[in-house]
Amino acid sequence: MAEIVIVLTTMPNDERADELARTLVAERLAACVNAHAAAMRSTYRWKGQVECEAERQIVIKTTKARLDALEKRLRELHPYELPEFVVLDARASAAYAGWVTEETRSG
Repeated sequence: MAEIVIVLTTMPNDERADELARTLVAERLAACVNAHAAAMRSTYRWKGQVECEAERQIVIKTTKARLDALEKRLRELHPYELPEFVVLDARASAAYAGWVTEETRSG
């Protein structure tokens, strides 16, 4: 098993999630981005107030080598003042990890 990373973020429940996914893959910052179609309810404290909003979960598959560039670009594209950027170490089959690595090579 080889290592890759999974990055979690959320987006508003609209077409921006699909646009973000396409951009990150096109720019080779991610090999694959899953933008869950169904909205979820997120409840959180922001600037002293409890908020509850409809959001979509975004799951990004990439490599550790691309994390800094991915985070920078995500912050540029994201509509939130403070986007979620949670990184999970993951183990994948050698074939899948090889594909992720190949698809995220910077040109």
